[in-house]
Parts: sequence; C-alpha cells; structure tokens
Amino acid sequence: MATAPDAQSAGFQRANPLKTQFYSHATLECLDIQKTRKFFEEFLGFETVQMADVSFWARMGGNQVIVVVKSPTNKKADMDFLYHNGLDVETDADVDEAYKIVKRDAEKWGIKKITRPIVQHGTYCFYFWDLDGNAWEILSNPKGGYAWGFERGDQEGKGHMARDFERPETSGDKG
Repeated sequence: MATAPDAQSAGFQRANPLKTQFYSHATLECLDIQKTRKFFEEFLGFETVQMADVSFWARMGGNQVIVVVKSPTNKKADMDFLYHNGLDVETDADVDEAYKIVKRDAEKWGIKKITRPIVQHGTYCFYFWDLDGNAWEILSNPKGGYAWGFERGDQEGKGHMARDFERPETSGDKG
C-alpha cells in the first residue's frame, strides 16, 4: 500500500512495537583512525568529532552519523558493492566532476575500484572503494535525497531497478 506524499508529516501511523523514533547512525570499520578521519574531513567533506582513541563520528547535512571504529584485528574485508554509502550531489554534471576528482586523487587517498558514471537504479552515479575497503556511491538526486521514493509510494516489478524507470529530475540531468 502506497503512503501519501506527506504521510510522515501528517501523522502517519506505522507499526512500532519497539517505540523507535530516529535512525541515528550506521557503523563503518577502518584500519587507521587518523588517516580515515582525514579522508572523511578533507576529501568527502564530513564534519567529524573524535569520540575515543579508536573511533570518531562523522556527519553531513543532518543529524544521522557514521560511527567509524578502528578494526580490533587490523584486518578488514572490502565492503560488497550492494552495501555502499551514498553521497548526493546536485546535478549530473556534479557527478561527472566528482568522478574526475576521485580519479585524480585516488592515489593520494588510497581509493580503488572506481566505476564509470552511469544511470542505474533510477539515478546517475558512480562507485568507489576507500582506503578501508568501504564502498561509496556519488549520485545526483533531487533536493531531499530519496524522499521522492516515499512520495511515489510502493512500486511493482523491478521498480526503480528497471532501466527505463523514470526518475525525478535534478537541476542538471543528462536527459
């Protein structure tokens, strides 16, 4: 059942036996806390705060944080492509510019496995893996990120995974 575009603000009632109120954080593992923090601040553009010798918090554009924790074993497998972290930019041209910068600065920041920008799952994007093997997607999305999916409601079939899915426009779509 699809929900109304403004269902959340209109007092939408959902099942919530756990009484959860806010999605506050996700956690990523790293190998070198200081190098990773510098990468988050100076390359990705996150605000960070050191919370312990082995962890920092990072945020961008809201109150949800990524808790970054140093691996206790000093080993870490690369994150699978499906479990990536998304960073929105305003336009498709911004995706292309970010791609150039990631390619240019890959050696400096330990970036690997950079994909080419393509239209996929309803957005223009590319992926790369950071010095800790965490997967990142840079994508063009309308203001508000994926809120448009909730405005459209439930999809059938392949939904936004279909190649011909009509995505919302950003201010600089390739068309």
